[in-house]
Amino acid sequence: MKLTERKITTELRKHGYKLTPQRQAVIDTIVASQDLLTPARVYEKVSREHPDIGLVTVYRTLELLSRLGLICELHSGGTCPTYTASNPEHHHHLICSGCGKVVDFTGHNLAPLENRLARESGFRIQNHVLEFIGVCSACQETK
Repeated sequence: MKLTERKITTELRKHGYKLTPQRQAVIDTIVASQDLLTPARVYEKVSREHPDIGLVTVYRTLELLSRLGLICELHSGGTCPTYTASNPEHHHHLICSGCGKVVDFTGHNLAPLENRLARESGFRIQNHVLEFIGVCSACQETK
């Protein structure tokens, strides 16, 4: 299911936020991109059409959208997170270290592992992020 303006507006309002032009520009940029985007890259793309937008606004918008589950924040081994459009259900990622391709996957029951980790560590686990980093088949063929 693709992010729609209606879904985004509903989620933002549900949490007391408005769909501002700046937020809309950031969302449009992420949804339109096939690539993983760093905050700097989002800013670069958004500022072409909205030169008045600030980098801090982009960072705050990305953080908000990620917290609300409207976009995915990925930590693919670099020092800076990257962002992509979100899958509406809880999912995990396969990330190619060669080309940056991201594949979402679902359907794997991690509840037993989560329960064991909570029991052994004393943590009350609230959420989790699972990312596998490797080399996709296309990149393997080019080597």
